[in-house]
Amino acid sequence: MHLCDMGEKCSRGYVEFGEFRTERPGIKKVGTFAGVFCPVVLSMFSALVFIRMGYLVGNAGLLVTLGQFGLAYLIVIFTVTSICAISTNGAVEGGGVYFMISRTLGPEFGGAVGTLFFFANVVSSALCISACTEALVENFGQNGYLVGSNPGIPDGWWYRFLYRSMLNAIGLGVSLAGASLFARTSLAIWVSMVICLGSAFLSFFVTSPGMIEKPDTNHIVNVSSFHYTGLNSTTLYDNLYPQYGRDYTTAEGQMVDFASVFGVLFTGVTGVMAGANMSGELKNPSRSIPFGTLAALLFTLVSYIALSVLTAATCSRALLVNNYVYLLPINVWPPFIAVGMLMATFSAGLSNLIGASRVLEALAKDNIYGFLLSPMVSRSGNPVVAVLTSWLLVQVGIMADSLNAIAQVNSVLFMTSYFAINLACLGLDLASAPNFRPSFKHFSWVTSLAGLLGCAALMFGLRALYSLGAALACGSLVVALHLLSPAAADPKWGSLSQALIFHQVRKYLLLLDPRREHVKFWRPQMLLLIASPRHSAPLIDFVNDQKKGGLFVVGHVRVGELDGSGDPLAAEHKYWLKLIDHLKVKAFVELSLSSSVRSGAAQLARLAGLGAMKPDTVLLGFRDTATPTDFFRDPLSPYKTDLFDLETGETIFPLRSGAAPRLSASEYVRIVSDALCVNKNVCLCRHFHQLDMAKVERKSPSLQYIDVWLVEVLSPNCEEPFTVRGLFALQLAAVVRSARGWQHLRLRLHAVHAPAQHPTTIHEAGRTVTVGEQSALEALAVGRPLEERLDKLLKLLRINATTHIVTEWPKLDEYSRFSNDDENSMYQRVPLGYLQIVNNIIKRRSSEATAVTFVQLPAPPKLTNTAADDSVCEHYLKVLDEFTKDLPPTILVRGLKSVTSTAL
Repeated sequence: MHLCDMGEKCSRGYVEFGEFRTERPGIKKVGTFAGVFCPVVLSMFSALVFIRMGYLVGNAGLLVTLGQFGLAYLIVIFTVTSICAISTNGAVEGGGVYFMISRTLGPEFGGAVGTLFFFANVVSSALCISACTEALVENFGQNGYLVGSNPGIPDGWWYRFLYRSMLNAIGLGVSLAGASLFARTSLAIWVSMVICLGSAFLSFFVTSPGMIEKPDTNHIVNVSSFHYTGLNSTTLYDNLYPQYGRDYTTAEGQMVDFASVFGVLFTGVTGVMAGANMSGELKNPSRSIPFGTLAALLFTLVSYIALSVLTAATCSRALLVNNYVYLLPINVWPPFIAVGMLMATFSAGLSNLIGASRVLEALAKDNIYGFLLSPMVSRSGNPVVAVLTSWLLVQVGIMADSLNAIAQVNSVLFMTSYFAINLACLGLDLASAPNFRPSFKHFSWVTSLAGLLGCAALMFGLRALYSLGAALACGSLVVALHLLSPAAADPKWGSLSQALIFHQVRKYLLLLDPRREHVKFWRPQMLLLIASPRHSAPLIDFVNDQKKGGLFVVGHVRVGELDGSGDPLAAEHKYWLKLIDHLKVKAFVELSLSSSVRSGAAQLARLAGLGAMKPDTVLLGFRDTATPTDFFRDPLSPYKTDLFDLETGETIFPLRSGAAPRLSASEYVRIVSDALCVNKNVCLCRHFHQLDMAKVERKSPSLQYIDVWLVEVLSPNCEEPFTVRGLFALQLAAVVRSARGWQHLRLRLHAVHAPAQHPTTIHEAGRTVTVGEQSALEALAVGRPLEERLDKLLKLLRINATTHIVTEWPKLDEYSRFSNDDENSMYQRVPLGYLQIVNNIIKRRSSEATAVTFVQLPAPPKLTNTAADDSVCEHYLKVLDEFTKDLPPTILVRGLKSVTSTAL
């Protein structure tokens, strides 16, 4: 932590020091009771406690209703433990639940769920306003309970829409005045509502039995009144079991079922997020949210259970299903219930409206949707534009005619949010991140998993269509935000996915035992050493296709030493990561700082990778004097970009100056020898600046082939092509051809006809191939024509290719007479004419239709650290240069390991 990181956030009312924050003097904030407990209780009671209890007990019966409450509260308690764990693991800012999810699961998932949570608050606000309007009409409408025979306020769809709009406008005014005003008045609202609820409980014991008239809004029955029996065991027994009927508040009196009852009931527990939504106005969110929310849960659960039991024991089934506001006529003083209905529903709607605006402001501040939400951010502390937007969407929501229909959508959206909260806490616990140490300890991965599975099961079990829509919306938002959101690329976001990936990768890397490697499951694991990606962009792109789901590491060596002033590679590393993103390749980057390129290359060859996930093949660009091409500046290049040209004029990844190679011949050859010495396969890549990957991918008819030459250039008279080196080149070619974009090319296999006796053993430098492969390939070496044997080989290896026998290959008799003692001198004595003839043969057979050519790399000379080494290396590279001159993109391959298998 540095004091220079200190920043002041005026709109939030605190000063930050690194990761810590302190209150600014003069900014008043609310505590646990007024800021969390009261809003949560008011939001949970909302439309349920005074308006829909009869709907629940009357249709589902007491036992099912209590079971549904138990199930709902079980899920909510699991979710609340997750909320408490996350909220006590660090400072919670504005946005509440969205802030928790986004800071845990990252901007993509957090933004998607935050958007759904915003709409959940909007729908919940619309639901509560609709419930408030229903209470208003039932009490003050024509023949309403509080006006009697006097003319009351008119009723009808348009009048109800007008009342809802007026209530919504009042909520807008309060919201614009500031959330802290509502938080401070919530205590008074809560006290008033508790008095009203207490009068309802008292009425069950003191109100005499009698007949209760049906409300004027009920048009589906002709009976005018129903029995209120008072406390009666028979009534209780009659109300124990389900008996679903019709919902008289819908236009057509739709049938009620278990799912619709639970959807309405669940709205009574969705307000549990109200305290978290007020996080920006709380003095101590990490303490207030857990204690206030848990206390509110206990209070509302006791109230719901008591109200359900007393309702079932006093009201007939007919009364409950035909008069949802039965509490009014049985109350000792009906205005108590009327006040309770209006205050509970309006305060809940207001709480959700404020919560929605805070979530929307948090989405805007986090730059989730870029410039689209930028007007939502307010510097005054009260997000006026966000409040207006939320109000407008609530205004659209209140056009729905049925409160119960809104409740179904509301429940699904909130269950989606609960699912995300449990997922976030489960991931944090399973990832075992050292910094996840919440002060709230009463949770575990078991509670999070139970809450997660419970939400998913209820969502799809009860309202599969709505749930599918929510899941598709969430998934689409995740993908869209990942691709388009500016926040997705912001490194300041912590993403749980990275912690989980690290946890799982570490575990599986430990399980990946190098002693259990088998040739049947070999795949390319490539280390590509490059000096500058400006010149090597097509080669990087090609190796990405060649890896076939294997490991791909891009390595670079910088000559230098640590001098105690910091890591000289740190600044450069971020540009290499940008390079990987720009080229869209699936590769890792390894940078080495060493006293020489050779030393750094040896370090990378030995140490790149981790555990059994290490490169087995080293690839290098060819050392020649060709003028390098800058693919980042070439206007015709598909790799063109200005990402690596800084405004200061500095060029990242500079090309070598002139045509002089970066490395001496001796150092280059020693790098190749070192790689072979540590048992790595080696590939030297030449002419890849000519490879047009776009032409390959669009299946240009001018590119038709991938060629493999099984012949060893410096020992062409060896009649046996089935060496480990030859099969390694064939396998690499087959892997390239199987990659997406290369499958339309045909694989051609070229071998030199050399009539002689056929060997009975296939070996390479003392290493035999695998047992299953050896027995199969030995069968090919028994007196058959070469072409037939090649066809048989391809069939055994399941490689689709055509065979071509080269009969015009020149002989190199003098080379065959060299002894091992003067092995290095052969590179000086190979006739130039021979190499030119070989080069012409390959060019003639390749023509311009060959995309890539694979040839075998002669063994590098054995260097003795004498002055003669430089001359030997120059001649060795001269040999490679002459026989690959002017060829298509060419890979010189020297394989040390068997990578093909004919055994099952």
